Amino acid sequence: MPFILAKKIGMTQRFKDNGNVVPVTLVEAGPCVVTQVKTPDHDGYSAVQLGFGQAKHPSKARAGHTKDLAGNQHLREFRIDDAKGLERGTVIPTDTFKPGDKVKVTGTSKGKGFQGVVRRHGFRGGPASHGHKDNLRMPGSIGATFPQHVIKGRRMAGHMGDERISVKNLEIVDVDAAKHLIAIKGAVPGSRGALLLLQSA
Repeated sequence: MPFILAKKIGMTQRFKDNGNVVPVTLVEAGPCVVTQVKTPDHDGYSAVQLGFGQAKHPSKARAGHTKDLAGNQHLREFRIDDAKGLERGTVIPTDTFKPGDKVKVTGTSKGKGFQGVVRRHGFRGGPASHGHKDNLRMPGSIGATFPQHVIKGRRMAGHMGDERISVKNLEIVDVDAAKHLIAIKGAVPGSRGALLLLQSA
C-alpha cells in the first residue's frame, strides 16, 4: 500500500486534452525516509514510521531517534499489514503514486475559533421582527422540563475547526518527481504549509 507525507502548497488548475479545466491542490510530497518499522512481536502492532522535512531545533529525543537520518521535522505512522521490503533508512520517493491513482488524504482542518450555532451547525436562527429584537442568531431552546438538564451531544456554540479530517477517493492528476510535486484533484484539508498524510485508497 503506497503512502507518503506531504506539505500543502496551495490550489491551482490543470487542463485536460479536451480543454476541460480541473481544480487541483499542489502538495510537496517527500522524499520521506523510514525512521522505524514496528512489528507485532516487538510493538504489538504493524506500522511504518516516516520522517519528512528538516528540523532546525529538534528535541534531544527526536535528534537521538533520527541521528543517522539527518533529523526529521515531522514523524508520522502508517498502519500496514506487511512491511516487507521496508527497513530503517529506506527512502519513499514521490513517484510512488501515479496519475489516476485514488488516495486518502488526512490533515488538520483550518481553525476558526469560537463560532455560534448559525455558522457552526447551519441553524436558521430566529425571526428578525415581531418582538425578537436580539434573537436573530440565537440557538433557541436547549432542553425540556424533563430530564431537567441539557442532553449530551446538543449542538451549541463552541470551538470550530482544527480537527483531524480524512478525505477519501481523491484522484491524482499529475506527478512531478523531479520537483517532488503531486497534483490532487479537488481540495484537501488544512492551510498552506500544513502536513498531509497520503495513502492509497
